[in-house]
Amino acid sequence: MTGELAGARAKLDASSGSFTIHRLGWLPEQGLGDPGRLPHTVKVLLESLLRQTGTSGSSEGDVVALARWPDGPPGTVSFVPERVLMQDFTGVPAVVDLAAMRSAVARAGGDPQRVNPQVPADLVIDHSVQVDRFGDRASYAVNLDWEYRRNGERYELLRWAQQAFQGLRVVPPGMGICHQVNLEHLASVVRTRDGLAFPDTLVGTDSHTTMVNGLGVLGWGVGGIEAEAAMLGQPMFLPWPDVLGVRLTGALDGGATATDLVLTLTEALRRRGVVGKFVEFCGSGLSTLEVADRATLSNMCPEYGATAALFPVDGETLRYLRCTGRSRLVDLVERYTKEQGLFRTDADPEPTFTDVLELDLSSVEPSLAGPKRPQDRVPLSGVWSSFVGAFRDRLAPDPDPTEVGRFLSEGDTNSPAVRIGEATDPQACFPSAGGDLGHGSVVIAAITSCTNTSNPSVMVAAGLLARKAVEAGLVTRPWVKTSLAPGSRVVTDYLDRAGLTPYLEKLGFSLVGYGCTTCIGNSGPLPEEVARDVEARDLVVVAVLSGNRNFEGRIHPQVRASYLASPPLCVAYALAGRIDLDLTRDPLGRGPDGAPVFLRDVWPDPEEVRAIVAEAVSPEEFEREYERIFDGDERWQDLPAPTGALFEWDASSTYVREPPFFDSIDVPLAPPGDILRARILAFLGDSVTTDHISPAGSIKPDSQAGRYLIERGIGPLEFNSYGSRRGNDEVMVRGTFGNVRLQNRLTPDVEGPWTVHFPDGHRTTIYEAAKRYQAEGVPLAIVAGKEYGSGSSRDWAAKGTALLGVRAVLAESFERIHRSNLVGMGVLPLQFRAGESADALGIAGTETFDITGLAGGTFPDQEVKVGARRADGSTLEFTAIVRIDAPMEVEYYRNGGVLSMVARDIVSAAG
Repeated sequence: MTGELAGARAKLDASSGSFTIHRLGWLPEQGLGDPGRLPHTVKVLLESLLRQTGTSGSSEGDVVALARWPDGPPGTVSFVPERVLMQDFTGVPAVVDLAAMRSAVARAGGDPQRVNPQVPADLVIDHSVQVDRFGDRASYAVNLDWEYRRNGERYELLRWAQQAFQGLRVVPPGMGICHQVNLEHLASVVRTRDGLAFPDTLVGTDSHTTMVNGLGVLGWGVGGIEAEAAMLGQPMFLPWPDVLGVRLTGALDGGATATDLVLTLTEALRRRGVVGKFVEFCGSGLSTLEVADRATLSNMCPEYGATAALFPVDGETLRYLRCTGRSRLVDLVERYTKEQGLFRTDADPEPTFTDVLELDLSSVEPSLAGPKRPQDRVPLSGVWSSFVGAFRDRLAPDPDPTEVGRFLSEGDTNSPAVRIGEATDPQACFPSAGGDLGHGSVVIAAITSCTNTSNPSVMVAAGLLARKAVEAGLVTRPWVKTSLAPGSRVVTDYLDRAGLTPYLEKLGFSLVGYGCTTCIGNSGPLPEEVARDVEARDLVVVAVLSGNRNFEGRIHPQVRASYLASPPLCVAYALAGRIDLDLTRDPLGRGPDGAPVFLRDVWPDPEEVRAIVAEAVSPEEFEREYERIFDGDERWQDLPAPTGALFEWDASSTYVREPPFFDSIDVPLAPPGDILRARILAFLGDSVTTDHISPAGSIKPDSQAGRYLIERGIGPLEFNSYGSRRGNDEVMVRGTFGNVRLQNRLTPDVEGPWTVHFPDGHRTTIYEAAKRYQAEGVPLAIVAGKEYGSGSSRDWAAKGTALLGVRAVLAESFERIHRSNLVGMGVLPLQFRAGESADALGIAGTETFDITGLAGGTFPDQEVKVGARRADGSTLEFTAIVRIDAPMEVEYYRNGGVLSMVARDIVSAAG
């Protein structure tokens, strides 16, 4: 640091040594704002800006402006994260891109070793395990074996990357989920480097990177494209921060869990509107929530749309560090955060926020969310009504949503006998307690996802409920595919220690893997008999999972309805086997003596849960599991580990291919100009998610991607998933807009990857239409409604869009990460002006479009003219807003994307 701000340097002594810090308290001493009243989120950004002054595009004036937040002049804030976190679905394509960039730089005469992470990066392999085997103790070993068989090529790439790139660590398969591993081990709250101490900050290639906000660490999800740029030393430019305070009061009642709280919060914040904003928690209620509870709330930050959701560091943070085997960090964390005004107590005055939302914790009631979106909270008593409301047009005969529990027969004993496919009476389209599969039957019950498996309280509650249910003589319905997939090996350690594992196993919740599984669509196939009956009778069946996402088509292609729920409720619905009942008053089933057993009879007592957690969860378990986190098992250690600076591409590989993104980095740059005579490839509605744009789940044999694999000798059993094949651009471009539940208004009578090629009106797949348009030299566009690109931070949703030849996406609004990814791939995001939409303007999707005003260059918030010409010769003209939001994004777009820009810079430096 140079200049006037150099005086902010100071010494801090701690038990681990003496460190230099950039003291925020120096600013008010010089009359440069008052950081003491700032939200902790802004303080962390301010410290980063202060420390980076003179580098990374930040200036002394930027520091002073942010110190006076919110009164400073609105603009962008330069931010350099201290580390990057990746999971393998998004991490593998990032590594492929870096490897391809090295190859391209070498071909162009540059130094490939310059393509190297400039900030530390961790990649956790957690997204590849699928639930092929379930319900017994062999499940974990069988599923892990299948994982290695399917993903050996990808894992060999990662073994190469470990030795090729400095500062990249890889956590092997079977160790845990990246966000839980980050929360429990990787995060340090305060980092040190070269004698400096500073806040731990990060970005991650997964939306739920925000989970670590629960520990007081500021981090959020970005697209793989942004993460690669950050790894390569590119600063991020954030919009002027808008920070909403969430004031928590009271305490949760005994029957409510952190899951119920996060579903309530998600509903409230979606209603308030926090897309693109920071959320920060405050209030006396904070002290009633442990870090594990806070992490659940921060984990689902993407579901309510915020950038991050920070819990400030406090005494609970220090307790959690001790409990998870990181006592060595506590002294420095406490001294540093107190010195910097980053340590919270109940006595502190409330920071100044842009706005405040208040939530009384005692008002939270047991809830689920669904059946299609995580923000659609449903009280436990209203699940059946929500299902009927969502699928009424598919249900016959038309049920009465207020009439629940009507199929519970007097003779039901929760018998395991299943009668699938026998029903002839139309009424039998609905489930019955006697064992018929029907509309509303639960076919998947999964304790999955770091969202909840990071929380010992709800995991122990699930185990206790299982114990009480087994003791009452209840069994899981035989058509329910059950699974337990924790995000950390510590979870199974404490469940074993508490003696709860046998009861979970008795109900089918055996360990299937340490990974995301069902939450990201790796639920595996339904049992053959169940799958056949669902298909033959066109049943609307249900998944209940303790995850964070339940968009249509995500969990399983045959499962239309999915509900997010706490782990104990996942067990409860596995026992019930159906949702046409009200668990607040109807029995789960009947014991061997015929007596009804209610949810209240088996619901665990909160005091018993707390006692077991205190006894079973210990720092020694965390220390033991995490001291070997990077080692992997024998299979990982025995994998071939290619060496050298350049990756050796295998043309026959169907998992890893050199992508075409850098083919022209040695060709003189042609800046983008106006987009003329474009056609609409897909005309979409509201809430189109990245799951719709680039699915992560199973590949159907009759899909474009499936045909591609079959042509190369890959059978359907070896297809794996779209997520696992993200290192192959040929698979991924064929899967773009390939979700079986996509609804394209150009083909209103059919779901899936269909469109119409114009002007001939031929119906074909989106991929085939795009290839025809490319051969004809026709640029393409997408038209959509609100919240386009919500969901996972999925870079292939932008990469695939670009490779299809889409030049622009015109929407009413964008989710933050996807908008950024589009710019990062050289695709122009355009937004309708307020009050306008495709319908309001009379757009049919059959027109040709001219987008003019780009030839002279682009700039943030630029307005361009869009002219549409209909087949009858009539025209329409309107103005759209260019959603290139920061000056640096102008350069990304001008260069055809951020990765192309970095590669060109490296080649230019060599010349």
